[in-house]
Amino acid sequence: MFVVSLSANSLLLYVIIAQRSLHSPMCIFIGGMAFVDLSLPLLFVPHMLLSFLFNWRGISLIGCLVQMHFIHFVGTFQSTLLVWMALDRYFAICTPLYYHEHMAMPKFLKFIIPLVVRNVVMITLFVSLAGNLSFCAENVINHCFCEHMALVELACGSTAINNLTGLLSVFFIPVFDVVFVSGSYVVIFTSMLKSGRSSVKAFHTCSTHIMVFTINLTIAVVAFLSYRIRNSLPAAVRVFFSTMYLLFPSCFHPIIYGIRTTEIREHILKTLTC
Repeated sequence: MFVVSLSANSLLLYVIIAQRSLHSPMCIFIGGMAFVDLSLPLLFVPHMLLSFLFNWRGISLIGCLVQMHFIHFVGTFQSTLLVWMALDRYFAICTPLYYHEHMAMPKFLKFIIPLVVRNVVMITLFVSLAGNLSFCAENVINHCFCEHMALVELACGSTAINNLTGLLSVFFIPVFDVVFVSGSYVVIFTSMLKSGRSSVKAFHTCSTHIMVFTINLTIAVVAFLSYRIRNSLPAAVRVFFSTMYLLFPSCFHPIIYGIRTTEIREHILKTLTC
């Protein structure tokens, strides 16, 4: 899966950057998603594999917090990019005459900057709080990488504020993004039902993002619930779902976008055949 993620996302990024015809807002967002999907496995898989190979069992608290911050921060942009893609589709389908005006960088920055600031603040907050905890003598994380809840569980004192901050981060980032994307697609499909011949093409364009959105949401819910019902699940199951939450979308996204986006698929085939 690591090899598939690296090769597929690298190819997708190369095609989008190299082909000037793919420099539309939607393709740029897909390229941003490919960059996120390429970065996430690089943040934990090499260290995990080397740990298996050379039996490296240790990591400093600072190293653990740095890894945790980057994994969670980069991971937030999987849902944030879906919000920007939903906005792009909303402007293209519901207000086509003003699409270029809305998607011009000065105007679209008002949708980009608040979400980026939100991600930075929320992730930095709960990682900083995790670093201030007092840990017991036996500091063994039952995980393949430094996941927030896996580290918090090692604390000796009260972790109520950490749990609350973690829940607030879940509410303000993925839950907010899910509600926003769902609402935008309800409006989009309502508009599509009123349109004529363009409905099929518009549905095909939106269905790709809905597939990615649904897969992300399903894996995120399972990974989140695995920690809330941890007494009923073996530790290995929790580790597996948390790892798949980061690794599976990184393999799934480039394949889906490469197959279902006609312009990208044609350029990928030309690149591979040449």
